[in-house]
Amino acid sequence: MPSDFTRNFSIIAHIDHGKTTLSDRLLESTDTITGRQKQDQLLDSMDLERERGITIKSHPVTMRYRARDGHDYKLNLLDTPGHVDFSYEVSRSLAACEGALLLVDAAQGVEAQTVANVHLAFGQNLTVIPVINKIDLPNADVEKVKRQIEDIIAIPAEEAILTSAKMGIGIVDLLEAVVARIPSPKAPVDISDGRLRGSVFDSVYDPFRGVISYLRVFSGSVRRGTSIQLMSTNKTYEVKEVGVFTPKMTPRDVLEEGDVGYLIANMKSSTEVKIGDTVTEAKNAAPEALPGFKEIQPMVFAGIYPVSTEDFESLKMAMGKLQINDAAFSYTAESSTALGFGFRCGFLGLLHMEIIQERLRREFNMDVISTYPGVVYKVRKTDGTELMVDNPSLLPAAPEIEEIQEPMVRAFVLTPNDYIGEMMQLMLEKRGEIQNTETLDDSRVMLTATLPLNEILVDFNDRLKSLSRGYASMDYEHAGHQPAKLVKMDMLIAGEPVDAFSCIVHRDKAEQRGRQLAAKLKEVIPRQMFQVAIQAAIGGKVIARETITAMRKNVTAKCYGGDITRKRKLLEKQKEGKKRMKAIGRVNIPQEAFIQVLKTSD
Repeated sequence: MPSDFTRNFSIIAHIDHGKTTLSDRLLESTDTITGRQKQDQLLDSMDLERERGITIKSHPVTMRYRARDGHDYKLNLLDTPGHVDFSYEVSRSLAACEGALLLVDAAQGVEAQTVANVHLAFGQNLTVIPVINKIDLPNADVEKVKRQIEDIIAIPAEEAILTSAKMGIGIVDLLEAVVARIPSPKAPVDISDGRLRGSVFDSVYDPFRGVISYLRVFSGSVRRGTSIQLMSTNKTYEVKEVGVFTPKMTPRDVLEEGDVGYLIANMKSSTEVKIGDTVTEAKNAAPEALPGFKEIQPMVFAGIYPVSTEDFESLKMAMGKLQINDAAFSYTAESSTALGFGFRCGFLGLLHMEIIQERLRREFNMDVISTYPGVVYKVRKTDGTELMVDNPSLLPAAPEIEEIQEPMVRAFVLTPNDYIGEMMQLMLEKRGEIQNTETLDDSRVMLTATLPLNEILVDFNDRLKSLSRGYASMDYEHAGHQPAKLVKMDMLIAGEPVDAFSCIVHRDKAEQRGRQLAAKLKEVIPRQMFQVAIQAAIGGKVIARETITAMRKNVTAKCYGGDITRKRKLLEKQKEGKKRMKAIGRVNIPQEAFIQVLKTSD
């Protein structure tokens, strides 16, 4: 089919605005799937995606549609994840398109992620078609949402298509708008040599066939037997199969300019192909790569350990298999005196970390414990060298440090007017700096603030939702590093530092955090035969302390009557024994105590 009759588009939306349901209706309306194949959330292949109602991996699909003008069109839909953790995956999918359907809930209106996704789409010069979904809901306010689309996103309201994905209303009008408004794929202006250039926007691993790369062909064509080259590594491979998604993988003879499909070459691990990389022919290579490629960098780090030390090798194998299917996940082996052997893992964000842990439990039956999540700090030493530190135990001694920089994010919070005070208070509490307040309409405001990534990791989103009764929404983008007064806080138990509880904190919050941890440890560590001190310390200075009182054994129970000196002699002997035990004794902290503290740390 000529590329004039091809349309490549994505659906972008805030979480839970009906993106996956709309994809299902499009597949049904174009007869891409039969009645037997029909099921809800068809493009969400993981059980975890179906249960949580979120898309974790992007899923392309090719549809055939006969338009009202009598022509047959090939529509390539690239379904994208909705969560902020996967924004790089969204941007790569948008780079493979010419247009995007911007989905807005008729009841909830424009949300923070809606605005962020529109900026991504406009940054790629895409044609954006606004779609107002869920118009069948009793509390739908279509006119208000139209005004928001005009005022906030600056798209004329009359361009909006009214749909209900659940009821199947407006789906044909939407398909006609895709055909009429989204341009056909064209090679970039500066590419006219006809050489193969394809952009890899995702990849998955198949244990029988190796790496399957999801590809958008920008110029030239690729067929089975072609020798290709990846431009980021200059490695060459032979193509074993090419094809399209219908939505199952369907082999084709060739993928031509403008096509979206998959490519299987003799790649053995997903680390060989990078998201955003350019594929070209080995013999007639393109002189330059397509723009926009960058390595995915993990932003959040945590230690993952097996609850039972015998499971270490099984956990190592499980992580290797997960990394093959998720190139954004990274891990390296580490050991802790408290938790034994485990792994230091890198994630895109907290949701990504949660999903990896859940997949380890479900798919590999692994029982794991994770340490408190942290971020990557830039440390400049007094001798001028720079380090990237993702683990408190790797932080140099305080006299060697000239400056520590922490990663920052630019957060966009949409909130009803009634909750502006609470939102500002929350941001200031999290060391945020409010830069801009913008009135969006008569009932909502958008706050723009710069916050440390470390502060929004654990409970920020929960606090945001509870303070605003669930009406506020947030999106963020990374905003570089910034110097801060950060210190390493150690927890000492009977004078011995325990590395599992060490953390890097802001100096102003160190005392509060130290008190919390010490109080929690007092609850979970069993009493010993001698008094145990729990201390939070920065360098040599103790900033918080709790004491576990000693167990008292009644050594005088066997004395009945007689001289009081007999009892005193026994008590003195006990006192000497306890003093000696305190000097040479060690506190045994049970595994359950670590698990309990690390699970409840905030």
